[in-house]
Amino acid sequence: MRPIQMVDTKNQYLKIKERVDAAVLSVMESSQFIGGKVVNDFTNNLAKYHGSKHVIPSANGTDALQIAMMALGLKAGDEVITPSFTYIATVEVAALLGIKPIFVEVDKRTFCIDANEIEKAITPKTKAIVPVHLYGHAADMEPILQIAKKHNLFVIEDNAQGIGNDYTFSDGTVKKTGTMGHIGCTSFYPSKNLGAFGDGGAMFTEDDALADMMRMIASHGQSKRYYHDVIGCNSRLDAMQAAILDIKLEHLNEYIDARRKAADFYDEQFKNHPNVEIPFRASNNNHVFHQYTLILHDANRDALHQHLADKGIPSMIYYPVPAHRQKMFEAFGGNEFQLPITDWLTERVISLPIHTELDEIQQQLIVNEIKIFLKN
Repeated sequence: MRPIQMVDTKNQYLKIKERVDAAVLSVMESSQFIGGKVVNDFTNNLAKYHGSKHVIPSANGTDALQIAMMALGLKAGDEVITPSFTYIATVEVAALLGIKPIFVEVDKRTFCIDANEIEKAITPKTKAIVPVHLYGHAADMEPILQIAKKHNLFVIEDNAQGIGNDYTFSDGTVKKTGTMGHIGCTSFYPSKNLGAFGDGGAMFTEDDALADMMRMIASHGQSKRYYHDVIGCNSRLDAMQAAILDIKLEHLNEYIDARRKAADFYDEQFKNHPNVEIPFRASNNNHVFHQYTLILHDANRDALHQHLADKGIPSMIYYPVPAHRQKMFEAFGGNEFQLPITDWLTERVISLPIHTELDEIQQQLIVNEIKIFLKN
């Protein structure tokens, strides 16, 4: 049996090796490493996949979030509402710009921002809501968009973990995560469902002016070469990564189906276990299982994590310290926030291996070891 990995990027690559190698070689032979046709082709294809008018590439997902906030004119002293139960990049970029993150609770079932908690956190300084589609489950965007419209707030979707998820509105309209707010941001970090062989990211918007602004900001604030209209940064997706991503984009739905199949197997194995709560799947969205995350009840999560490691089985704890309890946010009043659900989850969640190359023999071994531990 192959070694079990959290994410098996190598064997995924081997299935498309011939095309990927040829695409990378073609970029090398062209010597057009930054921008150009390869990058344009990928962003156009990604826009078609998402049903989005504009896709603006960036060097990584963190840059995408920062550029989005800059393009919307957010500045020091403003506030953005966001969950604390997220990867640090979501809120780190706000702090870099002097914007105060206002942390609110998540839904205990979905791990995503609780729309019912947002309105309570709005102040005259609030400028945006930043929902995170965590682990591949969509945040409940319909009420979030309604609140944003009511209070004239921007919505920036952190879609780094949710690419490919279909969210259904109450009227039957279906949209991809990342395309519902004013700006959507995603990451192409290698472990993502659509992962590069290095780093990369992108922004989505329907707004022509916002698209132009983000393109300028990502290129040193240039409207044309050597004419710098706004303060910007240097954030570019290189052509080699774009060439690889364009090939992998053709397989994205296949990759998502493989992850869902693996999730179905885990669900069936754990659905009636007294110590295990399987991931919730809301009927209005199509979970893409960037992570398969359990909630443990009456069990030592950290001890299970170590037990699996001792058996050569990887697992991950995302995220053991929520953002509002990180030292970096002490200056922003992080300790002022009381988020008992977030704290409760950080003590109980554990993510199991899930990826396109995972097979049922490997999964059964993982399941067996978890069940053995939980009997102790």
